[in-house]
Amino acid sequence: MNRFNYFMPTKMVYGQGVVKEAGAAFALGQKPLIVTGQSSARLSGALDDVLSVLSGEYAIFDQVENNPSVETVKQGGALARREGCDYVVAIGGGSPLDAAKVMAVLAVNDLDPLELYQTGWQRQALPIVAIPTTAGTGSEVTQYAVLTIEEEETKKGLRGSDLFPQVAYLDPKYTESLPLAITYDTAVDALSHLVESYLAKRATPASDFVALQGLALWGTTIPALREGVLDLETRDALLLASSLGGIAIAQTGTTLVHALGYSLTYYHGMPHGRANGVCMAAYLDYTKTVAPERVETILELLDLDSVASFGELMDTLFASQIEEVELTPETLAAYVEKAMLTNNIKNSLGDPGAEVLTQILTTSIG
Repeated sequence: MNRFNYFMPTKMVYGQGVVKEAGAAFALGQKPLIVTGQSSARLSGALDDVLSVLSGEYAIFDQVENNPSVETVKQGGALARREGCDYVVAIGGGSPLDAAKVMAVLAVNDLDPLELYQTGWQRQALPIVAIPTTAGTGSEVTQYAVLTIEEEETKKGLRGSDLFPQVAYLDPKYTESLPLAITYDTAVDALSHLVESYLAKRATPASDFVALQGLALWGTTIPALREGVLDLETRDALLLASSLGGIAIAQTGTTLVHALGYSLTYYHGMPHGRANGVCMAAYLDYTKTVAPERVETILELLDLDSVASFGELMDTLFASQIEEVELTPETLAAYVEKAMLTNNIKNSLGDPGAEVLTQILTTSIG
């Protein structure tokens, strides 16, 4: 008999023009902290739309970098406290959205960000409005926030039910200003969420339903991705698939692909989605030995005839972007050791050990 929990409290408002249509109902309080990166919120038009519906005061923190740091979220949380903000508006890709979630915690908890990993937090985070400008992380519908932890030389996630945004406004027009390379990186990030959710030990019939719908939708975008010409309809499909990926991993978590990808991002500057993408074909090859039917279902939904074809698709999307990465036996062992410490490994089918991870990483990078 089936037995599982399902919790996804975020209200999703999806479609073109949804922020402006929200009007006064957009505000969740009296004064928001608006969290963005340095350019995407403005270039996409999302920031202008938000400001057009706000009638009162606001504070802006627009210094979130890729792979946000502990210091960045500390500064943002302090700004929210000084300004008396009572809710947070996050605009951007995964980095601003994740950073905003932690700032929402720090705004009401006088803690160092690193303490959150050891002790958690007592006071519930400020309410969050999330507006994605990329179709990748699905952070607008998850309880996760990932920071770069310099002390541990890796990326590391926080989770809490109050990190679910209260409302997510999803408008595909906000993704139109993305450069093609970033579109590919973020699209593959979304794909990795859908794939890993379906292949996770914590998968349930409910999460499978969402992941499979997302995979089918993502598959419809492959011809446009191959051509490098994406109209608004394709970007609409990618954005929805990304959110479905977020909903799926909110239930299941991710697997060894993320665990290995973190080192490629931290040490080699490889964008998160790309780091996942280069590992996925070898991951599917391994998983085919323990869950062949599930791997075949993924390939069918993507209209690919083999794992090799999946790998060729990744090569096509990243042909001009993949950097030469050379791994010495020592660095390879170090990356595998870091990955083995994560819960992602425990969530991977087949109980992979260091030998499997070494083979996947060697095949992916070699």
